[in-house]
Amino acid sequence: QVQLVESGGGLVQAGGSLRLSCVASGSTFSVNAMGWYRQAPGKQRGLVARISTGGSTNYADSVKGRFTISRDNAKNTVYLQMDSLKPEDTAVYYCNWEVREYGSKSLMEYWGKGTLVTISS
Repeated sequence: QVQLVESGGGLVQAGGSLRLSCVASGSTFSVNAMGWYRQAPGKQRGLVARISTGGSTNYADSVKGRFTISRDNAKNTVYLQMDSLKPEDTAVYYCNWEVREYGSKSLMEYWGKGTLVTISS
């Protein structure tokens, strides 16, 4: 079992910045990929950013050039740096990890409980 703990959400004015963090703990595992998703009220959950073990990244078109995903493998942590924030970025942000637990060849997917990001006009 892997547990994910998110932090960094809050209220910020449009044009401001926030950095979200997600720390993994629990059983021994190897990471395949890490990602951030978000869900606004009445909307479907969608991909914000994803990073693979090889360092390849994917971003939603709406955040390209403004958000940056990064990782610190030694700390089992993934970050989402959010700059030039807009009101439409307001959502609950969820951390997602794809891992292989020790002794298993199959991928397991874990989610954080979410952290609220609110951007005011």
